[in-house]
Amino acid sequence: MYYKFYNNSHKSWQAMFEAISMAEKSVYLEMYIFQDDILDFDFLKLLKEKAKNGLKVIVILDSFGSADLSKKVIVELRESGIELIFLSYFLYRTHRKILIIDEKIAFIGGVNFHQSASLWNDLVVRVKGKFVLFVLHSFARVYTNCGGKDSVILDQNKIFFKEKMRDWLIEHFPVTKKYRLKKIYKENFKKAEESIVLVTPYFMPRRWLIGELHQAVLRGVKVEVLVPEVTDHYFIDRVNYFFMHRLSKLGVNIYLEKEMNHAKVMIIDSKEGIVGSNNLDYLSFELNSEVGIFLKNISAIRKLVKIVEDWKKNTILFNPEIQKPILLDYLLSPIISVFNRIL
Repeated sequence: MYYKFYNNSHKSWQAMFEAISMAEKSVYLEMYIFQDDILDFDFLKLLKEKAKNGLKVIVILDSFGSADLSKKVIVELRESGIELIFLSYFLYRTHRKILIIDEKIAFIGGVNFHQSASLWNDLVVRVKGKFVLFVLHSFARVYTNCGGKDSVILDQNKIFFKEKMRDWLIEHFPVTKKYRLKKIYKENFKKAEESIVLVTPYFMPRRWLIGELHQAVLRGVKVEVLVPEVTDHYFIDRVNYFFMHRLSKLGVNIYLEKEMNHAKVMIIDSKEGIVGSNNLDYLSFELNSEVGIFLKNISAIRKLVKIVEDWKKNTILFNPEIQKPILLDYLLSPIISVFNRIL
């Protein structure tokens, strides 16, 4: 199978923009945050042009994440011929990021479409081949749940795949009570023999996740977590630091990244890994619909390991004796502890 990785927002946007530009039949996009403010890549204009030229263009957006998209823009998109659907539930969100071109090429990862992310590190993987059919099937499932009307896409949701692939698509749909992430993470943490590497911007691990990482450390597994020193939300920074301090005391190596990194990665023993949309927090495991690729392809894993190693070069090791909690952390910690026990 063909894989290509893009390790920041700008590279991802450029690759996705070029792919849409080359589309001949269809463009299917599912996105959490989609705003009309990206300076270098006018996705809205391009999508409208493709729809006006007769391509089938379907866009699924989360009603909360893309709430800033103006009514004027929404009307323009629909008038151009784009089928624009918003997924709206009281608590559940679609946090997935998928782009499918001509049902032959697919992009999956953590990148949203908004200008404030233009300088962020992030991770998107481009795939070609039979695997794209699994991504299309997953897109069709969300499309069906959103009330989509296109019969061709709806039929994709009814397809049953008998063929098994070495690399496989991870689908996580709390809204339909299909919780997959916890099982996948627990199984892979337990089988790790040498190393566990995690990359996440938002680090609020559940109790079970803390326990699994601690057990791995006690078995002699080297556990490393890369987290931005400063994220895009101050409150999340404080929550991150609370858990970083706690996990580092248990023997987990926390590396603080100098730049904002929005990527979501897991690597086990440098042999298997996940690239996807989920963070290590309550929302991703319990409320958000997420998607990712579980990779066993040796070439792909080597590329993934190299990307993470390059990110790690620009980090400092978190020292719980020096980087002690601040007053706000002490004020927040009882609330966070109770909340985490309840969850």
